[in-house]
Amino acid sequence: MKPQLGFNKPMMTSILSPNIKSGRAAVMFCAAALISLAVAMGVGRFAFTPLFPLMVRDDLLNSETGALLAASNYLGYLLGALLAARIKVKSTTLLAIGLISIVAVTAAVGCTASIASWAILRFIAGVMSAWTLVATSAWGLGWLASFGRPNLAGVIFAGVGLGIAAAGMFCLIVAGPEVSSLKMWIELASLAAIAVLIPLAVSWHLPVPVIDTGAPASQSSSHNASSNTGGLIVCYTLFGFGYILPATYLPALARQLVDDPQVFGWAWPLFGIAAALSTVVVAWGLKKANRLSVWAASHVFMAIGVLLPSSWASLVSVVIAALLVGGTFMVITMLGMQEARARVRGNATAILGRMTAGFAFGQLMGPVASAAIGRFTADYSTALNYAMALSAAGLLLSAFYLWREVRRHNFR
Repeated sequence: MKPQLGFNKPMMTSILSPNIKSGRAAVMFCAAALISLAVAMGVGRFAFTPLFPLMVRDDLLNSETGALLAASNYLGYLLGALLAARIKVKSTTLLAIGLISIVAVTAAVGCTASIASWAILRFIAGVMSAWTLVATSAWGLGWLASFGRPNLAGVIFAGVGLGIAAAGMFCLIVAGPEVSSLKMWIELASLAAIAVLIPLAVSWHLPVPVIDTGAPASQSSSHNASSNTGGLIVCYTLFGFGYILPATYLPALARQLVDDPQVFGWAWPLFGIAAALSTVVVAWGLKKANRLSVWAASHVFMAIGVLLPSSWASLVSVVIAALLVGGTFMVITMLGMQEARARVRGNATAILGRMTAGFAFGQLMGPVASAAIGRFTADYSTALNYAMALSAAGLLLSAFYLWREVRRHNFR
C-alpha cells in the first residue's frame, strides 16, 4: 500500500497527478534541488578554493591568512550542521534561509578588504552551507522516495560538482591581470542570486511530504531501519578528514607547478566535473551494486588521489588526483546520506545533521593536523605530505569497516 502524501497547499494534490509525478514534477524538483546544492556548496563552501590563488596574486591574502579563512568556514560548517539537527523548522524554510544568506555574505566579501570581516563572513557562509545541504538532502530524498525514483539522487547530488565546476570555470574565464578578485566575489554572488530563484520557487510549491519513507530496504546495509548509525558517522568523519586537504590545496599545488591562471585554474573545474558525473553514474549503477561496497571502494580511490601529489609532483598527478578525489567525494556524500536515512524512520533531518556535523569536524581537523605536524617538520610541504598520508590511512581504515559491514549483513 502506497503512503498518502500531505501538502501544505491543496493545489498540489491536483498538480501531482500520477502521470505528472513521474515526469514533469520530478524533473522540476530535481533541477531545483540540484541548483540548491550547487549554490550551497559551489559558492558558499568552495568558491574560496579557486579564488584563493587570485587573492594571493592581488596581495590580499597569504598562506597563513588563507588558512584562517578556510578554518573559519570549516568551523561555521560544523556549527551549522550541529544546529541543523536541532532547529525545529521545516527543511524548506531552512533551505530558503541558507540560500539567501549565502548570496548576501558572498557579495559582502567583495565589499571589504578586512581579514577579520572576511573571517566572519566565511564563518556565516559555512553555517548556511551546512543548513542548505542538510535541508536539501532531507527535502530531496523525501520527495524521491515519494516519487519512487531513488535513482534520481545522483542527479540532485551532482549539483555540488556542477557548482564547484561552475565556480571554477567562472574564475578561469573572468580572471585576468587587471580583474580584481574582490570584484569577482560580487559578480559570483550576482550569478548565484539569479540561480537561487529556481529552488526558492519550487520549494515553495513542493513542500516536504508528510510521510517520509526511507530508501528501498534492498539497497540498505540493514533490513532494520533503526540500525545503529554510529559507525557510519565515524566513517563519514574520516571521509571529511581525508578529502579536505587535497580539496583545499589542489589549485594551489597546481599554481606552484605552473603559475598561469589559464593552466592551474583547470584543477578545480576538473574536480567539480568529476564529482558531478560520478554521482549520476553511481546512482544508476546502484541498481546492481550494494551501497556500502561502493562507499568503501570510493574511500580507497580517494586515498590514492590523496597520496598521489605528495609522491609524484607534477601537473599530471594533480589532474589525476583532482579526478580521483572529485570523482569520489560526492559519491560518498550521496551514499552516506542515503544509507543514514535508510536506517531511521520519520524526519531524517536529525541524522543527516549529525552525519554532516561529523564530516565538518573531520574537515576542520585536517588543517589542524597539518599545522600540528608542521611543528615537528622542517617545512610546510613536508607537514602537508605527512598530513595527506594520515588522512589516506583514515580513509583506508574506514573502507575496511564498511566492507566488514557488508559481510556482517551477508550482502553480495
